[in-house]
Amino acid sequence: MLKRIVQFFIIIAGGTSGFLYFPSLVKVVGFMRGTWIDNPYVAPYIGLAVGAIILYLLSIWLVDYIVQFIQYLERTLLGAPLANLFFGGIGLIIGLTIAFFINQPIIDIQIIVVSQIIPIFIMGLLGYLGFQVGFKRRDEFMNILTLAKKDKEIKVLPNERKFEESIPKPKILDTSVIIDGRIADICQTHFLEGMIIIPHFVLEELQHIADSSDALKRNRGRRGLDILNRLQKDIPEKVEMYEGNFEDIQEVDSKLVKLAKVMDGIVVTNDFNLNKVCEFQNVQVLNINDLANAVKPVVLPGERLKVQVIKDGKEHDQGVAYLDDGTMIVVEEGRNYIGEAIDVIITSVLQTSAGRMIFAKPKALEKAQ
Repeated sequence: MLKRIVQFFIIIAGGTSGFLYFPSLVKVVGFMRGTWIDNPYVAPYIGLAVGAIILYLLSIWLVDYIVQFIQYLERTLLGAPLANLFFGGIGLIIGLTIAFFINQPIIDIQIIVVSQIIPIFIMGLLGYLGFQVGFKRRDEFMNILTLAKKDKEIKVLPNERKFEESIPKPKILDTSVIIDGRIADICQTHFLEGMIIIPHFVLEELQHIADSSDALKRNRGRRGLDILNRLQKDIPEKVEMYEGNFEDIQEVDSKLVKLAKVMDGIVVTNDFNLNKVCEFQNVQVLNINDLANAVKPVVLPGERLKVQVIKDGKEHDQGVAYLDDGTMIVVEEGRNYIGEAIDVIITSVLQTSAGRMIFAKPKALEKAQ
């Protein structure tokens, strides 16, 4: 269908050109002068037919290339994020407007090369530069609009202002926290407020990991994609994709920090280094590992627990057991109880950089003493 439409417009263009310019061509060349073809009432219609036929013959060869070019433009425009098109279009309009005012005095110059060719060049150049500036600096423009919205003083009632301030910030997920998987359970329990933002560049990184030749990386990437599908299925009203991409930034972590600044959002991560970078750049960050450590059950010295000793410890006669949350318990004199479930008494709790370590001794030994 598109091919027929293109051919139709080519034929119309050929007929129109022939109708307008064929009589002048007959006079300049002197072709068939003095005959009925030279008649001013006949020549335009002859030109219309000749132009339409010539352009139709050319369209048989050109139409496929034109259709392919149109389809390429269509795919590019449909695949581009809306923000890119919007700011690129604004930049194009501004560039063409500036070119219009610059060209006004140039058009009045009585030199054909200057008055007709240079304005076209200026319009094309400034239009291109305007589009490029708007397209490549779109994130900075969005940031400016966000800051302007924040700084604008709006007279509202106290209750209305409290309502506006209570709107939760969007949560931006990084690759590590998606692969980890616990974020899906946290979102389902509604402890994480606000919109969940999945940047497109994070999705691309997950796809690269899922396509890795390394089996471990491939499984991690596929797990991350499964978690995203689960989030999209369970809480579709809270999950949004961010289609933008900071092309001047290569690292995904740096893009996340930049996006958090632009959106005034919070980065959700398990990455220790990204956590420190966000803190340094005054970007709010939520670390799932910190949350997991914070919600571990509190165990105090003197409490009694029932645990199963599963292996021997580093020191002589020590045994090792684990709580349900993975916290390690070192049982003194517990080597003889490996494979058994015994009652122990907590003697001390040690907090290390790797987590908590609990020391205990078998309750039976206390009774013996």
